[in-house]
Amino acid sequence: MSTAMTPQPSQPSQPPQPAQDPVDRRTFVRTTLDLGDVVLRPWGREDTESEELLDGLVAAAADPQIALWNPIATTDRADALAWLTARDGAWERGAGAAFAVLAAADGALLGNVTLRWVDREDGLAMIGYWVLPAARGRGVATRATRAVTSWGFATADARRIEIAHAAGNESSCRVADRCGYLYEGTLRDSHRFGDGRYHDEHLHARLANDPEPEVS
Repeated sequence: MSTAMTPQPSQPSQPPQPAQDPVDRRTFVRTTLDLGDVVLRPWGREDTESEELLDGLVAAAADPQIALWNPIATTDRADALAWLTARDGAWERGAGAAFAVLAAADGALLGNVTLRWVDREDGLAMIGYWVLPAARGRGVATRATRAVTSWGFATADARRIEIAHAAGNESSCRVADRCGYLYEGTLRDSHRFGDGRYHDEHLHARLANDPEPEVS
């Protein structure tokens, strides 16, 4: 004796979902980071209208410490405009995140922090920073670098962020240590700096699952 089976209504098929490209997840999206007395704001085309910021970039390029360890080709306002356009383009592509470090009280330029992909698909990024003389010795570079590091891990799915600085740049080494970037070794004759010579570099790195550094 057979039992008739009642046909079950068919379920609507779901279209297959495309796999998410790792590059799509690893995109830097313009964000302003408010640290209270200091604001980190993405560099953009609107800054080309600010003579104060353009002159601040020219002054940064002329500072001996920046010219040696973090040279930027902004000898005049035209160069500063080109520099800003390049940073704006990196934001547009989601490939680089350059922040102006500004005093909250008056918008004065204090420095710059840039996070960029080295291998975007692999989640490997590098961070760099400089501050003008008036901002040195106040913890501005440390606070700004910590903030951008945490932001990169939390919002752009960075897996590993590196800092490479000249072995002779002791202030940059201190910033790396205070921001929880562990020293991993010395890269010999790794990079040509502003004096035209190749210098050894110290390599530091943080992983996304490393603990946040203690605030000193």
